[in-house]
Amino acid sequence: MAVYGYARVSTDGQSLSAQLAELKAAKCEKIFQEKISGARSDRKQLARLMAVLAKGDVLVVTRLDRLARSTRDLLNLLGTIGEKGAGFKSLRDTWADTTTAHGRLMLTVLGGLAEFERELIRTRTGEGRERAKARGVILGRKPKLTGHQRREAIARREAGEVLTDIARSYNVSHSTISRLS
Repeated sequence: MAVYGYARVSTDGQSLSAQLAELKAAKCEKIFQEKISGARSDRKQLARLMAVLAKGDVLVVTRLDRLARSTRDLLNLLGTIGEKGAGFKSLRDTWADTTTAHGRLMLTVLGGLAEFERELIRTRTGEGRERAKARGVILGRKPKLTGHQRREAIARREAGEVLTDIARSYNVSHSTISRLS
């Protein structure tokens, strides 16, 4: 069982010293640190930390925004930490502590709210699509062939012309011609 710290600042002009002091005071045995934007997904030190995290270990950060940029990012990282059997603790966000029953409850509620939000977005998006279709909006990719070209290609195909020859004349693939109806 080890206690690991993670410290991050966004730019080279910022200092990690305050975070490092807090993490040392929290008795972190090893602290992973980096100067990189939290929006970047290629945070090498965070990846190294996640790789060494094992059952019974605890990951400590000074604030949630040092670990994740969004609720979804946070929940994904907490899911990975939980799958490893490790705990998570934020020093300034005391409610975010999976080493206590209260903290696990709070993060479960947060996860439920995020899932509810995703479902609302999916529903609104679907309703918006239906309204657009009702207005006559054609969704999806623009057709490769005009209506005239489609009719012409179908006639050529029915006359027995080779699909690849028809396709070449319109600069499309033979499968495009074979799907025409």
